[in-house]
Amino acid sequence: MEGTSLGMSIAFTAGLLSFLSPCVLPLIPSYVTFITGLSLEDVQKARRAAVVHSLLFVLGFTLIFLALGATATALGQLLHSQRQWISRIGGVLIIVFGLYTLGLFNVSLFSQERRVHIANKPVGYLGTLLVGIAFGAGWTPCIGPILGSILTYAASSADLKRGLWLLLAYSLGLAVPFLLSAVAVERFLDFFTRMKRQMNWITRTSGVLMVAVGILLVTNYFTVLASALQAMTPEALRSRL
Repeated sequence: MEGTSLGMSIAFTAGLLSFLSPCVLPLIPSYVTFITGLSLEDVQKARRAAVVHSLLFVLGFTLIFLALGATATALGQLLHSQRQWISRIGGVLIIVFGLYTLGLFNVSLFSQERRVHIANKPVGYLGTLLVGIAFGAGWTPCIGPILGSILTYAASSADLKRGLWLLLAYSLGLAVPFLLSAVAVERFLDFFTRMKRQMNWITRTSGVLMVAVGILLVTNYFTVLASALQAMTPEALRSRL
């Protein structure tokens, strides 16, 4: 499982950065009220309902991300003999995603609207699950470059189990803060007020992280770094990873 722990850490961080992106974070209260059918005041009183709906919403987009991860990994397996070139080309693509996120150039394909708009949520818990699936399938303008980077790395690994773990880690990075926000909406609103001034820095951090990962893949230093970290990990802990 060499490199898996490092890859999962990066994927989880990427999920957190996706949550904090300028066009996801401000809409969290709207998503919470939409999937629960409650006002923000009522959400604070009906935390159990908020948690159940939020878990179903998270399950919806996690299923989509896992399906995408499996597809990307399967493609990598088909081209396994060219794995080194896939890693290098994927690294270049991730660098492009990173530079785009940093705002150094504009690609109309990346910024095209791909959101799935649902004017009225389908009724009940199944409806919440469907909204989560719609979010995972259609929110490309915001999370597309970051998600694309994780999928590219999953394809370069050509390992189905590793690919699924990577996308699960990414989903958790996006899901954990969402669940916390749904449980404590009033605290989230305070947090958002403080974070508004940091939006540009969050976007830049995402871009720098993608460029760094891309360079590591192109130069094959990702494997070297993963091996070094693995050697530094205590045997008792390493056996459980």
